Amino acid sequence: MDLSCKAWIWSVWEFCKEDSNRVIFSLKVGLAVLLVSLLILFQAPYQIFGTNIIWSILTVAIMFEYTVGATFNRGFNRALGSLLAGILAIAVAQLALRSGQLAEPIIIGISIFLLGTVTSFMKLWPSLAPYEYGFRVILFTYCLIIVSGYRMGNPIITAMDRLYSIAIGGIVAVLVNVLIFPIWAGEQLHKELVDSFNSVADSLEECVKKYLEDEGLDHPEFSKTVMDEFPDEPAYRRCRSTLNSSAKLESLANSAKWEPPHGRFRHFFYPWSEYVKVGAVLRYCAYEVMALHGVLHSEIQAPYNLRITFKTEIEDATSQAAELVRCLGGDVSSMKKSLKLTSLLKRVHSSTERLQRAIDMHSYLLTSNYVDVPPPADNSSSSSRPLSRLSSTLFDLSNQLLAEPPDNTTTTTTIDNPPTGGQNALSGTLPQGDQYSYHEAMRKQSRRLHSWPSREVDAFEEEGGFSPRMRALESTAALSLATFTSLLIEFVARLDHLVEAVDELSKMAKFKHEAL
Repeated sequence: MDLSCKAWIWSVWEFCKEDSNRVIFSLKVGLAVLLVSLLILFQAPYQIFGTNIIWSILTVAIMFEYTVGATFNRGFNRALGSLLAGILAIAVAQLALRSGQLAEPIIIGISIFLLGTVTSFMKLWPSLAPYEYGFRVILFTYCLIIVSGYRMGNPIITAMDRLYSIAIGGIVAVLVNVLIFPIWAGEQLHKELVDSFNSVADSLEECVKKYLEDEGLDHPEFSKTVMDEFPDEPAYRRCRSTLNSSAKLESLANSAKWEPPHGRFRHFFYPWSEYVKVGAVLRYCAYEVMALHGVLHSEIQAPYNLRITFKTEIEDATSQAAELVRCLGGDVSSMKKSLKLTSLLKRVHSSTERLQRAIDMHSYLLTSNYVDVPPPADNSSSSSRPLSRLSSTLFDLSNQLLAEPPDNTTTTTTIDNPPTGGQNALSGTLPQGDQYSYHEAMRKQSRRLHSWPSREVDAFEEEGGFSPRMRALESTAALSLATFTSLLIEFVARLDHLVEAVDELSKMAKFKHEAL
């Protein structure tokens, strides 16, 4: 029991430390409810407002939101809905009173049915969805006023008293939320977008680094891959949350439109909707990062020695792209146009073009018959030398692996039958039996390391060496590298749209130019 209590306290502490505004919001709600409750606890205001003051407490509890903009939005819907409901209730009550005692309850009942039907239908209309809470307020306020007025005998006085109480609760909620440690939706939206830029950049670098360093020996279980359980990849989890941030950004943008100029956002009609557009383009880029992550944890993997062949070009393109994303996030964060953005974009394109040339030049490594294709004639460039050495090594190794030992050949030598021919020992070559033993061990070891799908070695041994099916599977494994690089190039191509979106935001938000 003590351990569970300590764990619960620790989780609460971590939750509060993650965002201190949660504690501030809770304290402000408690203070606002206390202030309106004093109107009941003290005798003087209670004698003025009576039991109708309970509507002030209900208004604070319903209207008080996390951000200032959301509180203004909810308050507007509350005020407008209560006003319309009060006017409508008074009109229908007067009509029912003039109709006589027999028709009065019938008219009230029909009006409640019609209003409930109309408001429920209207709040489902797409263009009226932001005012859904207002329609709810109209319905329950109208019902409470007209029913209580029918029993108390004076609906006009009842409606006026409750409207006064609702106004008091709304004013207290707004003042407390704005004057005491205000939490602005605009600031939250701004911070959320900047964090998304950093998350995408960090996840890109993390994914590429793991792809180039991982030798394919410790892949997670399939169940963990399906459930996205990668505890050693924190940046991936943040990037995944970026993909799910669409609703949050739109909600914050709608709330920010209700806020007055504040802080760094000092002019009216600030382009909050542009933040949503930039976030949409950024998610468009994050989809490619998630696709790269899928290749990283896929069942089909290119051989490690083939992956590191293009390591320099892939790392260069990745670092330049991540730096560009962080630079864009920094521009949004500081609300200034960076002078190095143009040169950085050119470097990103240059590094990506080098990666494309490397893939085109050595595309024979990614095909099923790459062992039969000689390296390119032009080996003058320094970047192609390690690739040529690797291709020739793979060519020699494949010839060794395809060499089948003759039947009934002894793979080991014994003391009774020592190897003959001293020239073999002097020349540094192995005897015939030892050559077959070495070749057989290398062949089986290579099959264990590079076969996909994994199975027993004997399952795919055939007389002529590797079967056509195994060659096709090896080609598929090699093509996963081409998939990874093409996704990286596509990510860079999408960065152009991101640069344009941030530039449009900087113009409409009137970002300052960075000083020389």
